[in-house]
Amino acid sequence: MLKSRERSVSETNGAPVISIIGAGMHVTGDLRADGTIRIEGTVHGSVQAGKAVVIGKDGVVEGDITTADAIVSGEVRGTLVAESRLEIQATARIEGDVRARRMQLEEGALLNGSIEMGSVERSEAPQESLASSS
Repeated sequence: MLKSRERSVSETNGAPVISIIGAGMHVTGDLRADGTIRIEGTVHGSVQAGKAVVIGKDGVVEGDITTADAIVSGEVRGTLVAESRLEIQATARIEGDVRARRMQLEEGALLNGSIEMGSVERSEAPQESLASSS
């Protein structure tokens, strides 16, 4: 019995964690996580997640978002970068630029900003240095 308990604890140590900003919660500052961040409240600051960012219908982010996958049902005011996939649901409101490899945009969503699709990289520093040396 003790062995199975030890095994289940050690197996979960390497698993990505889901961090939740609950409804009614207000966070000021930058968020960074290796796993998934779910936002049902309000965040004033940048959000970086290694796996995914999920913004619920009442969730609000006033800042830039960088992640592999994103699902937006709420409001974003800032640049949103999804390296793999972005899903913008019908209740979403985005005021800012969007960069994603793939995107699904549901009817009824509001998106005011430029859209760039295709290959997306997290860091733009190498591109900027190439442009300045030319």
